[in-house]
Amino acid sequence: MTPWVIRLLFANIGAYFVQLTMPALTDQFAFVPALAFREPWTIVTYMFLHGGTSHILFNMLGLYFFGPRVEARIGGTRFAQLYFVSGIFGALLSMVFAFESPMIGASGAILGVTFAYARFWPRDKVLIWGIIPVEVRWLVVFYIVYSVYSGMNGSRSGVADFAHLGGLLGAFLFLLWADLARGDRKFRAAVTSPKVPAEQLAGWNRVDVSRVHELNRDEVNRILDKINATGIGSLTPQEKLFLSNFVPMDDRKPMA
Repeated sequence: MTPWVIRLLFANIGAYFVQLTMPALTDQFAFVPALAFREPWTIVTYMFLHGGTSHILFNMLGLYFFGPRVEARIGGTRFAQLYFVSGIFGALLSMVFAFESPMIGASGAILGVTFAYARFWPRDKVLIWGIIPVEVRWLVVFYIVYSVYSGMNGSRSGVADFAHLGGLLGAFLFLLWADLARGDRKFRAAVTSPKVPAEQLAGWNRVDVSRVHELNRDEVNRILDKINATGIGSLTPQEKLFLSNFVPMDDRKPMA
């Protein structure tokens, strides 16, 4: 388990036990769109409250299964940002489409993490009800379609469909921004005609991604995935030059 996933699990479970001992706190820290400007802190606090054991159980299972790999991929800081941005967007979209409906739960934030997982590993499969294998990308697509349908006709009473959709939207926009802000883009823009001999990439499979700075980790993972899928010869000159910065020095063979 990764650091932020552990912190969020403890925070949510801890808050739930506080709810059980002091039920009045649920109403005080729930998000009510109509009161958002008077109680702005609830746009965050609602994410740590839950309406029952099954509610928190399924949310925490989602965080446990999808969170660690996403955090390892994008880094702890980006992961925490993704989580809270997704949850906040869930509240904002509810302000637009469900102005009178109070809500609690981490579902918007968890769905944001799930969206990130589907973006990086779209063909990974999950078992629905422990039986039916479904690729993560289709799971997300189904959830979007069903939430739009349910939210528009109100077929699921007590379910914050627009908070779920807001979480997915927030994750999409955050990952788009993170992609545009990647540190390697400036690096590659400054390179004119890079040429890296193959010998310098001989140790590509020994790159320690955990020691790569968070700004570059996503790109390093992408390049390593590309090598695994189509071979090192499929890399562009810019990708080779970028990756060469992370190959252990002992694995770089001398050039003749």
